[in-house]
Amino acid sequence: MGYKGYLIDLDGTIYLGKKSIPAGKRFIERLQADHVPFLFLTNNTTKTPAMVKKRLAEEFSIFVPEETIYTATLGTIDYLKEDNQGKKVYVIGEAGLKEAIYQEGFIYEETNPDYVVVGLDTDLTYEKVVLATLGIQKGAKFIGTNSDKNIPTERGLMPGAGSVVNFVESSTQVKPVMIGKPEEVIMSKALKKLNLNKEDVLMVGDNYTTDITGGIRFGMDTLLVTTGFTPKSAVQNLPIQPTYVLDSLDEWSL
Repeated sequence: MGYKGYLIDLDGTIYLGKKSIPAGKRFIERLQADHVPFLFLTNNTTKTPAMVKKRLAEEFSIFVPEETIYTATLGTIDYLKEDNQGKKVYVIGEAGLKEAIYQEGFIYEETNPDYVVVGLDTDLTYEKVVLATLGIQKGAKFIGTNSDKNIPTERGLMPGAGSVVNFVESSTQVKPVMIGKPEEVIMSKALKKLNLNKEDVLMVGDNYTTDITGGIRFGMDTLLVTTGFTPKSAVQNLPIQPTYVLDSLDEWSL
């Protein structure tokens, strides 16, 4: 199809929870063999790029450099740096999100934070939501890492970061600044990292609400693969059709 580069989702596209999607692995290997640049663009904030790289290698035998992985965590950090409204941050999220933010020089603060960042937290407690709510009520800027309501896994669709963000939004009545797909923040920064024009890059993913909508909003061609979140049966009712729809990435010609 002649694209010079690819932005590629991970969960539901390259693997499904702990289950391999063999066509996803073969797709990446074809890109590597043809020296086509790509960037994994994931809303997952529970793992650092190094952790994602390790997991891809150990669980799915997909071997890529860390630089090919751009997460909503990195997008959040880039936003915090550019917004530059303070260094005190309270975070609801997994270790991958917290460690990355604090390693960049931001300071943990429960009582009077400048920012409240909310992502997926599998150890979510009521008290964490209380601290986030009170911080936002005191004037902290509310940031949501991504709007994914669910995560496709081998067990089914599990609650995602967007569900946690909605919990805090409901308790504060404050709209968050959203970072991950389908927002322009992460799309623009990923494209900049690829160093290509958006007309030359294809967005590949399984989730119409995040991956495909992000590409459409940003003016990119999109490829929906029906191996994860959005089933083939839903395609005909989508408000704006993806550029391409495939059952398997094996069907795609580079």
